[in-house]
This record gives sequence, structure tokens and C-alpha cells, in this order.
Amino acid sequence: MEKKEAPKSALDALVSLCKRRGFIFQSSEIYGGFAGFWDYGPLGCEMKRNIKESWWRFTVRDREDVEGLDASIIMHPAIWKASGHLDTFSDPMSMCKGNCRKLMRADQIWDVFEESTLRETLAGMLGEAGKIATWCKGKGKSAAPGLYTVQHPEYLEKIFEQLKTITDVKELFILLATPEGETNVLPCPNCGGVMTEPRPFNLMFKTIVGPVEDPSNVAYLRPETAQAIFAEFANVMVASRQMPPFGIGQIGKSFRNEVTPRNYIFRSREFEQMEVEFFIKPDEAVELLCGHVAPLTDETDLSEPQADWGWECWHKYWVEQRKQWLVKNGLPEDSFVEYWQKPDELAHYARACVDIEYRFPFGVQELEGIAARSDFDLSRHQEHSGKSMEVFDEPLKLAVKKLSDEEKAAFRAKTVAEWEARGKTAEAANAFLDRLFEGRYIPHVIEPSAGVDRMALAMLCNAYEEQKLVDEKGKEDIRTVLHLAPAIAPVKVGVFPLVKNKPELYALARDIFKKLQRRYNCFWDESGAIGRRYRRQDEIGTPFCVTVDFDTLEKDGTVTLRDRDTMQQERISVDDLIRRLDDLILG
Repeated sequence: MEKKEAPKSALDALVSLCKRRGFIFQSSEIYGGFAGFWDYGPLGCEMKRNIKESWWRFTVRDREDVEGLDASIIMHPAIWKASGHLDTFSDPMSMCKGNCRKLMRADQIWDVFEESTLRETLAGMLGEAGKIATWCKGKGKSAAPGLYTVQHPEYLEKIFEQLKTITDVKELFILLATPEGETNVLPCPNCGGVMTEPRPFNLMFKTIVGPVEDPSNVAYLRPETAQAIFAEFANVMVASRQMPPFGIGQIGKSFRNEVTPRNYIFRSREFEQMEVEFFIKPDEAVELLCGHVAPLTDETDLSEPQADWGWECWHKYWVEQRKQWLVKNGLPEDSFVEYWQKPDELAHYARACVDIEYRFPFGVQELEGIAARSDFDLSRHQEHSGKSMEVFDEPLKLAVKKLSDEEKAAFRAKTVAEWEARGKTAEAANAFLDRLFEGRYIPHVIEPSAGVDRMALAMLCNAYEEQKLVDEKGKEDIRTVLHLAPAIAPVKVGVFPLVKNKPELYALARDIFKKLQRRYNCFWDESGAIGRRYRRQDEIGTPFCVTVDFDTLEKDGTVTLRDRDTMQQERISVDDLIRRLDDLILG
């Protein structure tokens, strides 16, 4: 059955399903809710667990070059000073000076306006000056009480002719909100008032460590999981007996005091991240060891890492690895796009960054990012902590020893020129080369970073479908189904006895259920017609259902195995059932 494109209201329908069936609840709902915080119900926590387990298996457990870490949420505040978070981790914040006094991110104000009913109202009156004036003097008093023309309707006469010619709803909103004699105002999308000039607002949550509430005891909930990996780099490398190239993976909670949390679980104040910091040799070390650095071309084979890879090959490799994982877990490749950040969009320390963006119902937004972060993070922590983050590479030292003085001088001259072309100083280049010739360097980093919550939302959005079915009598019906990948689905198998008033049949079904339950998360359902039971499982994304009927008991000992996506059923022996489900679920 061909899958239809999700309607515009798909997110609203999905939010309703997620609450009704126990995927996601608003946190503290009985007290009116708590913006930016969400609770995962029985099915939601299973789905999140499956996403994290799949990521961990693919990224850490199935590889020999990635180790795991589970670091504390609260760390020494000096870490955030070294990383730059204390000084620069902020969003531009504006406050409405009008009626509502709301705070919101200045760079998201127009996004909020685009989704508002106020925009719809204004768009419906474009070019009709009389209607706009009537609205400002009437319904506008409740819809946008902070709007200048609502508070000063006499001003409408002065701009009446302009109202006839405006064809852009954003331009109209600015005109109606701008006080007489002022220019360049930023209107509030909530009440129409004027927003203050943006000011930086640090996103980290503060807390106090210890019994005394004193500035010296201030600490922070981590805004990302990455810095713990950098701080523990040396310990993990020694304990695991690894050498670059190798990575450290971590899944954990992060916290950001978002000014405007929005779009359901997409932008929250408490969220989980799945991150790898993959440490690689600097390109200069690769060239000394291999005699060259492999160029990245369209023909480069990225299936298996190679010793002569520089940062460009490693970066592209991890982009492809992340895409491979996404497709494996149910996101079609045509549902997301790669966005390569332009040079003026990159962080000052980054050499490249790719955002994998997904087409959410509310627009194309970042799902995860893969950044080439150079040696910035480890260098900063070495500088601020006084502890070495260098690696000693014995083969590199031996390779340098084999070079003549002329070859070293030529290599030095070439490297200095390359560094200066990237805006770095000759002094920094020479200091780096002095250590490199001794076999020492600070590794560079490739960082694939994904959000668990955003991933769950993307998978739910992609999976949600309302199918129109027509039975043999021509009667129409709507089937709501979540086409979740079997590895991600919260419930893998639903088990049903056809009837519950036949003890032998019921007992056999319970026995099958108990055996399957040892391997997968299963759901037992004995109430209602069998078709209704199928629909309930379709709605929560259960990929397979097993029905035990009279033939199971009295004839051939087979059960009915039903596929969620095709709705096809087949008879299969109880002995073969587990083997078949393993193939279908585990792949």
C-alpha cells in the first residue's frame, strides 16, 4: 500500500496519539504543565531505550575503535570556562515591552509569528485597509492588545493609504506595531507589542554544590555531553590501550535553559544526546607516517578506514556512517538532507560541519550534526588545566628520524605556509612542528552528535500514517498506523488467543507469550474482536502479531503471524516462530 504524504496537521494528530497511547506526556501536567520538559510514558521510554541501544550497538559495541563513557552531569565549573560556555554559550533574548511581557529568542520571533493565529488573521486582510482598521478597533483588542494601532487607532488614518498597498504579511505586522516616529522595531508575535533590543542570555542551568549558597559553590548542569569526553580523554586512552584514530562514545542527559522551547520535543530544556568524539592524527602526522594524505574525491572508498586518511576523509566517513544508521532505523534517505555549513557559518575552530536535516511537519530542521572540530577542545583543556592532552606516537617519532635535515626543513616550510594560509601564525606552526618531530601531538576531533529526543520525533513523524481502507462491501475505514522499524518499535510482538473461554487454547497462547517475552517486549491482548486488537497494535507501531486459534490446538500446530505494514498473514509452526521473528526483528 502506497504511503500518503503526511497532512499539514500531522504533528497535532501525532501529539494526540502520543499522549493517548502512552508515548509522551507533558511534564507536571496536573499542575498546568512545565514548558520545555516532557515525560516519556510506557511506550515512549521503550522506544527511546531502543533508539539508544541501536545507536550504542552500531557506534560503540560493534566497533573496535570506539570506547564508551558515562560521565557525571555536574562537573567542575572550570571545564565550562575552558570550553568557552561560560562566556559565549548564549542566545539573543528579547522581552516584550507591551502587554504580555514575554521573553523569547530574538532569532526565533519570526518563526513563532509564522505559526501564530495572528499571522493567519493578518494574512486574510492584506490590501483591505478598511477591514484592518475595523479589526484593530474591534477584535484586535483581544487578539493583539499590545499592537500600536490597537492602542492608538487614530494612527490608522495616517497609514491608511499604505495599508492598501502592502502585500507581505510580515511588513504589515511591522507597520501596525511600529509606534509613530520610530523605525526598525521588532514586534511581539504574542500580543503585538514592541520587543526590546536583543541581549545575550546564557543557556546553562546554575546549581549549588554543598550546603552553603555561595558564589564559590556555583556549578552547572552540563549543556552538552562532549566536554566530559574531552576531560576524560587521557584516562580512557590509557585504560583502553587505544591510540588515535579512536573514539569515545557517550549517551546522556543535557540541559539548556531555552528561552523559547517549542515544536513539541524538538527543542526542550532537558534532553538526551548521543555523541562520539573521534580522535584522529593531524594531517601532518599522517603525511609523515604514510608519505601522503589521501585526498577526498567522489571515488574515495569510505567503507573501511585507511591509515592514510586525513581529516576530510574521516569527516565524510562519519557523515556516511550516520546516514547508514538513520536508514537502517527506518528513516528513508529522501526524508533527510545534508547541509554543509558555509565558511561564514562555521564555528571559528571548525574546519567543516554537516547538519543532517529532517523534513519535520514544522519545517526542515537539524536532526544531528557531524563536525570537524580540529584540536580546539583538547588544546583549551590542556591550557586551562595544565595537564597534557598530547599523545606520544612512537611510529611517528621513528618516521621523523628517517628524514634528512633537508627533508625536515622542506616539510617545515610547507607546513608553515599552509598554516599561514589558514590564518594561523608561523610561530604557532613551528611550535606544533617541534612537538610533532618528537612524536607528540594533540589529536584532532570528528564529532557526530545526535539528539535522542529529536531522533524519536523524526521517527514518529516519518512512521505516522492514516490509511483509508475499503472493505469488500465498499465501507470506508481509517487505519492509524506507526510504521516504526522493528528494532525501534516499543512493542515487537502482540500475542492474542482467538478466544479466552477455551482453557487449552488460552494456556497454549500464554505459553507462547511467555517464551517470546524472554526475547522481546511483547503485548498480551485477549479482549475484543481480533480486528480491533490488530488496530490497537498498529496504532502503537507493533510490527508483528501472533494469533493462537483453533487450528493451532486441534490441527497443524501453526499460529497466524501478521505483518503490520502489509497486513498479510501467514501460518507458521510454533517451533519456527522464534527463528522467524529473530530474522525479522534483529535482521
